Amino acid sequence: MQTLPIRLTPGEDLRQAIEAAVRSQGSHAAFVLSGVGSLSAAGLRFAGAQQPQRLSGDMEILSLSGSVARNGSHLHMALSTATGQVLGGHVAPGCIVRTTAEVLLALLPEWAFAREPDAATGCDELVVRPADVANGDVKSGDEVRARMVDLDLKDTDIADAVAWARKSE
Repeated sequence: MQTLPIRLTPGEDLRQAIEAAVRSQGSHAAFVLSGVGSLSAAGLRFAGAQQPQRLSGDMEILSLSGSVARNGSHLHMALSTATGQVLGGHVAPGCIVRTTAEVLLALLPEWAFAREPDAATGCDELVVRPADVANGDVKSGDEVRARMVDLDLKDTDIADAVAWARKSE
């Protein structure tokens, strides 16, 4: 794991800037370990809601965490309004930095994250795959699933499959 501290400046879109920082490092997988700062506009999608709630005014980021994949991120944030009301939910595009945002990222060079449709949830969910660190390739999900069948592994035995994938690099 490699850490990457970043500071975002006024006017930057929080989500876009985080995703761009991960891409700029050539990383296929990252986590937001911590984030604090202030926003002038925010979009939070509350649990079960289809669309984000748009907020404007002076807000403080109390907590920020989540995962970042090449094809999307899954970030959650708690923030407080100027009146002290605390809200939290999924971070939508359009969260604009007011004065600063200080974010600590964890880059995972041995892994590749992707968001893929999940039949059980109906949503694009996180898929974790080992990355071939030597040349930047990512083992396909089909290759991992085929090997799991060969080994008579169930989906719940993913730790064994990951161990196999890492040994075969």
